[in-house]
Amino acid sequence: MEKIYFIVNPNAKNGSCREIWRNIEIELENLDIAYLAFFTEYPGHAQELAESLARKAAGNPEVIAAVGGDGTLHEVVNGAASYPNITIGFIPGGSGNDFSRGFFIPKKSADALSLIIDKRNGSPEEIDIGKIHNDELQETYFMNNMGVGFDAAVAKDSNESRMKALLNRVSLGRLVYVYILVKKLLTFRTFPIEVTVDGKMYKYSKAWFVTVSNQPYYGGGMKIAPAALPDDGILDITVVHRISRLKLLLVFISVFWGKHTKFQEVEQYTGKSITIESNSKVLAHADGEAIGHTPLKVQACPKALNIISGKSNQGHTEELKMNDCH
Repeated sequence: MEKIYFIVNPNAKNGSCREIWRNIEIELENLDIAYLAFFTEYPGHAQELAESLARKAAGNPEVIAAVGGDGTLHEVVNGAASYPNITIGFIPGGSGNDFSRGFFIPKKSADALSLIIDKRNGSPEEIDIGKIHNDELQETYFMNNMGVGFDAAVAKDSNESRMKALLNRVSLGRLVYVYILVKKLLTFRTFPIEVTVDGKMYKYSKAWFVTVSNQPYYGGGMKIAPAALPDDGILDITVVHRISRLKLLLVFISVFWGKHTKFQEVEQYTGKSITIESNSKVLAHADGEAIGHTPLKVQACPKALNIISGKSNQGHTEELKMNDCH
């Protein structure tokens, strides 16, 4: 590979990602590493840039590294997921950085850059991703998780909150999720929903949320799906229903340690094909970004994305049959 392509969100973490990039650029020049950098200017731009770079690669192996938060990475993945010759790297520069936790990416930008440089010519890690289809955005991929209901509402309000910018200035941006969660807990109304997992239907009359996970973490470190593995060919589904507001708060406190699964109101399943339907439209998110509403279909895409991870290539050695995710 001749060079590394960087897609930088300079506005991530209230603009502090600019300083992160300046340090990365100095290190790249000191190491005489060939690179090209592109800067996002509006929502969705990272996806456009990634797709354009992937298309121009014309089947040749290339590394595209996202510099920003999980939202930036989500866009880059959606731009490059249909191109098997592309390997995705990540330098965390956001407030949540759940991808870093799930895929062993170093917190320090210099260490994350070293990981990309060291592994750019090696064998990438092949991970699963999820594909969502609904009537509003057609198809959307996610690498961390997606959800409908309470967690989608919290994610949307967190992204739009002015407090997030203030907390990012003191490196506490992830706390905005907790603040919005508690605030939303007082007003959110449960909803009836049907979840079908590999052909088996489950009905819930008073659901709080449904989350479909590819790896354990979401919401800035919450271990929502403790058993989720990103390379097992299946997705982990978590449903929380018929629970009081006070008890739900206890669920969210325990979720940081993955202990929420002991509550009887928390149900978990695994599967490859999931349908989520409701009588009225319920807000949905993918990797913390609003993507529309129910109804929607979710499909596991085994080994569909190449990434540079801090994890050694262990995991599952069995061959998983590729489906029609692309």
